[in-house]
Amino acid sequence: MIARLSGKVLEKYPNRVIIDVGGVGYDVLVPLSTFYGCGDPGAAIALRIHTHVREDQLALYGFATELELVMFDKLIAVSGIGPKLALSVLSGIEPRDLVGAIQRNDVARLTAIPGVGKKTAERICVELRDRLPKTIDAAPDSPEDSLRNDLISALVNLGYHRQAIDKVLDKQPGGGEARFEDVLRAALRDLSRA
Repeated sequence: MIARLSGKVLEKYPNRVIIDVGGVGYDVLVPLSTFYGCGDPGAAIALRIHTHVREDQLALYGFATELELVMFDKLIAVSGIGPKLALSVLSGIEPRDLVGAIQRNDVARLTAIPGVGKKTAERICVELRDRLPKTIDAAPDSPEDSLRNDLISALVNLGYHRQAIDKVLDKQPGGGEARFEDVLRAALRDLSRA
């Protein structure tokens, strides 16, 4: 199994990078975070690799950090999640934010990722909450992020769609002094007009 590739970027696309290792080009599927961290063609690159073998295919998935690889491995262990969806999840949320969302059981945050429905998000939270490595700390929420996450959760539970919620919350005045009740009241008023 291939565990690591080190070479030069031959070509790069948003979901894959071709790495030249001693004259051999390896086509590696990557999340957006790794893609953005790759240099331009000709730049040196080293990626951690997950080798996925199926009956009809051999695919390489590459990650810039150990945490990305660990979370990818955890995600594909969840029933119903294959490598493509796991890569999509890691493209839609930073690994530390994913850990935090799982620990908080933040289904609303996970369903905001393209391709992740409510049942899949719930399954991720239930199956991974106790299986996350103890060494991984979630990214701490700023007071504004914490307030926004609480508001999103409340509004999703009231039946509003995530896109409408995001539009309304983007218009709300922010700041550390904002109270949950005041912002929620204003957001409900705006949502009822829409």
